[in-house]
Amino acid sequence: MSESDRNSSSRSHKLVLTHLRLERPSPGVALLVLHQPETRNAMSEEMTRSWVAAIDHLAADPSVRVVVVTGEGDGFSSGGNLSWLVSEPDATVDQLRSRMLPFYRAWLSIRRLEVPTIAAINGPAIGAGLCLALACDIRYAARGARMGVPFTKLGIHPGMAGTYLLPDVVGAAAARDLFLTGRLLDADEALGLGLVSRVIEADGFRAEVLAVAAQVAGAAPIATRLTKTALQRGHASVEACLDWEALAQPVTLATADLLEGVRAAQERRTPQFEGR
Repeated sequence: MSESDRNSSSRSHKLVLTHLRLERPSPGVALLVLHQPETRNAMSEEMTRSWVAAIDHLAADPSVRVVVVTGEGDGFSSGGNLSWLVSEPDATVDQLRSRMLPFYRAWLSIRRLEVPTIAAINGPAIGAGLCLALACDIRYAARGARMGVPFTKLGIHPGMAGTYLLPDVVGAAAARDLFLTGRLLDADEALGLGLVSRVIEADGFRAEVLAVAAQVAGAAPIATRLTKTALQRGHASVEACLDWEALAQPVTLATADLLEGVRAAQERRTPQFEGR
């Protein structure tokens, strides 16, 4: 472990989290575990506050190169805590709006991380839980995991940017099907729709995802961050894409990491990128 990772690990121990656990399983890899298995990791107020603190912590840590999100136990996340959703029956629409927007923005704060993010969907990802997975750059699912956005079956409109994130990932037609029927789909159907990139056997699921994360962490960090930015923001046209790439690629051509990558390829060894 590098000195920066040791220092980061020390800082992580000082971070007090509730219903959430932060681990550093390998250099450059941060693992966030939603930790309230008795509710299938429903998003409690305490978990939400801890999530914001953890994202702020990771955003300020230069040793972090990839973040993995998963759930404790047999579920990823069952979404918003139902008792919290109905706890203010006399609240006005404006009061509820003022309550929901900070909740949405808290969980979607993972999108502001410059490093790649991976959702390891180890079990049911429902409603806002699936929206959290959609907010990540990559999604892997354990075989047997079920996913869905059954908001209307609860009498509620979708939230947490679901009506933006889901169509962006699976397309408009599939998103209409999933939102309007509220049906759940299994990991294999999710793979067919492009909702997840891989389905991995449940036995050893977390270890395999963390192995992929370690590979991502081993890539050149400046090039990786710029690539994530390009993919997340998108391009209005081919010309707009070329304008971006004509700036971003020269940035990486001017790095020491490029020279290290070329030398490593010539010497047939694993490159050691330092992010400079």
